[in-house]
Amino acid sequence: MLWSLLKILVFVAIVALLALGAGILMETAGGVQITVAGTEYTLGALQSVMALVALVVIVWLFFKLLSLLIATLKFLNGDETALSRYFDKGREAKGYQALSDGLMALASGEGRLALAKASRAERYLEKPELTDLLTAQAAEMAGDTKKAAAAYKRLLGNQNTRFVGIRGIMKQKLSDGDTDTARQLAEKALALRPKHEEVQDTLLQLQARAEDWAGARKTLATKLKTGTLPRDVFKRRDAVLALSASQGVIEEGATVEQREQAIEANRLSPDLVPAAAMAARAYIAKGKTRNAVRVLKKAWEAQPHPDLAHAFAEIEPTETAAERVKRFGQLARLKPHDDETRLVMAELNIVAEDYPEARRALGDLAERAPDARALTLMAAIERGEGAPDAVVQGWLTRALTAPRGPQWVCENCNHIHAEWAPVCEHCTSFDTLSWKRPETAEFASATGAHMLPLITGAAKPALAPEAGDIPEAELIDADAPDNSDDVSAADDRAEDDQNAEPENGDTEHAEDVAEKDAK
Repeated sequence: MLWSLLKILVFVAIVALLALGAGILMETAGGVQITVAGTEYTLGALQSVMALVALVVIVWLFFKLLSLLIATLKFLNGDETALSRYFDKGREAKGYQALSDGLMALASGEGRLALAKASRAERYLEKPELTDLLTAQAAEMAGDTKKAAAAYKRLLGNQNTRFVGIRGIMKQKLSDGDTDTARQLAEKALALRPKHEEVQDTLLQLQARAEDWAGARKTLATKLKTGTLPRDVFKRRDAVLALSASQGVIEEGATVEQREQAIEANRLSPDLVPAAAMAARAYIAKGKTRNAVRVLKKAWEAQPHPDLAHAFAEIEPTETAAERVKRFGQLARLKPHDDETRLVMAELNIVAEDYPEARRALGDLAERAPDARALTLMAAIERGEGAPDAVVQGWLTRALTAPRGPQWVCENCNHIHAEWAPVCEHCTSFDTLSWKRPETAEFASATGAHMLPLITGAAKPALAPEAGDIPEAELIDADAPDNSDDVSAADDRAEDDQNAEPENGDTEHAEDVAEKDAK
């Protein structure tokens, strides 16, 4: 409304100025004298201005007619498009101006304006390879997905714009959640432009989500060939894909091919913990225990992990607890000061009923990095050494509210996974899981604190001197009924469990014992 009013006011002002100028010229004395063929013409001031304007128009028309004459001569000489170019020159100028305005509107985030300019450019230029792309992007910005899809489909008809059309439809399918169609379109787009890094990454991610490991390895090889992926990263991710293809190696029905893929994954990336564990199990299934030991030692030296300890225990499933402690010394010597080494050796010594050695192996881990596992082991050690029930219950109380320790965490979104996976279940990113302590703090709920007396039993008033100050024990209700008989029964069960030989070398046996004590 204001803009229309402003235009009217400007128009009125221009008319008023012209009228004022014409009045001044009419009142001005003198003029211009022109002599043509002996005839003299005298023009007043206003007539002189009008004659000048007429002269400019005549000159402009002369050059236009001259350009038309030149185009006609070119047409007569065989240039069939000379006349059409002459008449379309103005339309082309308007079309390119509309196209330029549409691009500026698109860059400014004005989707509706860009869509209008694209329609105007399409009407003047008649070049769909240019205007359809602007129409599609402007329609997407304006939220008109149907019009954008129609524009992308028109781009498929031109060989020069086919890739752009496929990529645009692929993105639409991704936003709609149709990953199967998007994967097929990404494969076609990659066939047209093998060096396009964005399409490579999109296809690799979609193939990993669809568990198309063979196709993902081909795409990864394409990334290496085109130079969009360093060779060391390629080896790591190729190992992840080979490992993913052999996920069933631990099952009884694992094929020979799955076992070979697990071994290949370990060969490609020896520090990949799941690959090392699976490769070791594949060697164990073949009876090649020396190869299994070598694989696990190399992986343990790179990064100690509970899965490696479990696989190492499966090499000799029938050995005694003392023999197992001695054999695990091979791993302990590789990383003697690592936290995982301390925890594993403490667990094994608890199973072997060597509680002083278990305490020495654990060291100050329960105070320096108190997680649920370390605190549970301390409870088991205290129980094995005959400490009072209140001391054991205090350690279990702390274990109940302590962090879980290192876990598989996605480096992209910090999502915690119970088990390793090639693709994050939260953000679907590929090869982003690492074994570390979560950055986000873990808090215990108030409900869990109130339930502690039911889980651990009432605390006795006196604590053993060696237990130290355990503030968490104050959370236990001192007025709860005495359950010493239950604790004594738990002691008997704990002794039976500790004397029993481990079934499969599971290094988490001590945690099970401590949980039974708590119950």
